[in-house]
Amino acid sequence: MRKLIVLGFVGLLAQLIDGSLGMAYGVTSSTLLLAAGLAPASASAAVHFSEIGTSLVSGFSHHKLGNVDWRTVSILAVPGFVGAFAGATLLSNLDGDAAKPWVAGILLCLGLYVIWRFLVLGGRRPTFKSRPSARMLAPMGLVGGALDAIGGGGWGPVGTTTLLSSGRLEPRKVVGSIDTSEFVVAVGGSLGFLFALASEDIPWSYALALLAGGVVAAPIAAWLVKKLAARVLGVAAGGLIVLTNSKTIVETLGADTTTVVLVAATIAVLWISGIVWAVRQERLARALERETAAGERVPA
Repeated sequence: MRKLIVLGFVGLLAQLIDGSLGMAYGVTSSTLLLAAGLAPASASAAVHFSEIGTSLVSGFSHHKLGNVDWRTVSILAVPGFVGAFAGATLLSNLDGDAAKPWVAGILLCLGLYVIWRFLVLGGRRPTFKSRPSARMLAPMGLVGGALDAIGGGGWGPVGTTTLLSSGRLEPRKVVGSIDTSEFVVAVGGSLGFLFALASEDIPWSYALALLAGGVVAAPIAAWLVKKLAARVLGVAAGGLIVLTNSKTIVETLGADTTTVVLVAATIAVLWISGIVWAVRQERLARALERETAAGERVPA
């Protein structure tokens, strides 16, 4: 029971981050489920079944607040469904112990990408050009859907970062559109796992616990998408992902306990330093904005 309560809290936090940043629900949840000892396919299955509910509530909330570009959603949906179904089928046919370090490696790379996106780039807002084309969106949806199912997360890191960096959609609509289209991706991945796994291999209680926490957080996250410091949350979420999956990889390589602790401690120090730096940069950015606004109000 205690584990289910913890998972519910994990789902709440993961959805708060995902609904505000457009990424990290699947990556965060899968990382913690793998750390709890679940096989990669079971962990990803639990996350995708929970995402059917969380993404539905999140998409509705973003729609009500005007955060969704439905043309983008309609183009992403089908390739994302196909990619997620194929990725789930592939992962389900892999040996769990053999797949775990590879999945951890994918999650580690995604975690580093999340940090890079929000630490190095600072979550800066791009200038807006024309809307994203179908030629760009279709392959992005296919790759993002497949990676999402195989790694337990990836739709947000691939979709959100690609759309933000393209500068063709304002940030709130990027987040809202990716979160809304994730419903179709979650259905595709879930169907793939349902066909490929035995019912007893799917941790339904874990999925429901994640779902409960995520549903509570989804409307709050949609409202906070304009309020939260994306830079700080992105670095915090990415650091947790890197720390946990680095430990998995080091243990798989046969390192002794001392080495594992040393690696984890080093990454933890870097993680905390990154959060501190992100907080400072956010304060400096806000102070500069206030000074600029004050200067504009001063009559010439």
